[in-house]
Amino acid sequence: MEFRSNKVLLVKVLLFLVILMVSGLGVFGCVGRGSIPKGWSGGVVAEDTLFLGSMKGKLVAIDILSHTRLWEVPLETSEQAGGFGCAPASTAVAIYGSPAVAEELVYVSGYNGKIYAFSVGKDEPRWVYPREDNLQPIVGGAIVAQGKVYMGCSDGKVYALDAADGYKQWEFQTGDKIWSTPVIDGDTLFIASFDKKLYALDATNGSKKWEFETGGAIASTPFVYNNTIYIGSFDRHLYAVNATDGSLVWKLEVKADKWFWTKPVICNNTIYAGNLDGKVYILNAETGDEVVDAIDLVSPISSSPVLVDDSVIIASEEGRVWTIDTSNNQESELINLGQKIYAPLYASDGVVYIHTSEGSLHALNAQSGSKLWSLSLSS
Repeated sequence: MEFRSNKVLLVKVLLFLVILMVSGLGVFGCVGRGSIPKGWSGGVVAEDTLFLGSMKGKLVAIDILSHTRLWEVPLETSEQAGGFGCAPASTAVAIYGSPAVAEELVYVSGYNGKIYAFSVGKDEPRWVYPREDNLQPIVGGAIVAQGKVYMGCSDGKVYALDAADGYKQWEFQTGDKIWSTPVIDGDTLFIASFDKKLYALDATNGSKKWEFETGGAIASTPFVYNNTIYIGSFDRHLYAVNATDGSLVWKLEVKADKWFWTKPVICNNTIYAGNLDGKVYILNAETGDEVVDAIDLVSPISSSPVLVDDSVIIASEEGRVWTIDTSNNQESELINLGQKIYAPLYASDGVVYIHTSEGSLHALNAQSGSKLWSLSLSS
């Protein structure tokens, strides 16, 4: 039964990756000659500047007050090659993970298996890891805390690097590839792996505190709330896990039609979790019980939502952006951008930033849905 289960999971994962490639996500960075790989980077705002990875493989800085591009720098490599044996077509590097900002540095990971630290405005990185050769592809984003940069890699390892100089502090090996972005709470780092497990690691030295196993691979990023970790799995269930000891708090009894890919959000002790089946599952954070029936947005949800005041802003793949009023759990459409959305949403000061698959950045008023401005990142 275990062999059959693993075989079925492998078939599902391979099928999903093929679907992603056909839909233009380019998970393996394999594209036609003369074209470039695409990613699904979200943004992060620091001191009125938004940083994100463009569809052309560039780290871009945008002034959100003047809506102008301040600076951009490509992540380049002479060794870039696509998956499934595809020949190199470009020196551009796909960027899937959202950048991280700390002090005067911006950190961004590339699908070429390197992570870069840039000073804003500088065309040469402050440091690159690894300095020679490459790791396997990095899909998730990096985070910065306690003077370290943390990231997961497709080689199944979690890496902690010195934030100032990029030298490795420690690594931890899981049983399969990691696409999840880590999160940190206190001195504990939480990260998930395709080996079906959620890990809690000591952020200082990388030692394992505990592990929790689900019924399927995990690609989503954990969410920490009230000493509980919430995470979705490819087994089509959502889990709540005790952050202290890794024990199960609850498991969503309803099995979703497809996989939980995105990071959930929580408001007023209620979880809002989007699923690739196009539904938003609304659950009591303490019990896992459904508060109301799932809201069906029809199109798959692979973009992580954001919370703005008492509204959950969520986007479907087809390009429609919705708001859910958490006081009554009623949804209404804010805008239809008409462009595919895979990147996680980002919100700051009542504005939601959306990076579409056509390489455009849109800034929306979170309350009214009106488009404040937009900017093409492809030029």
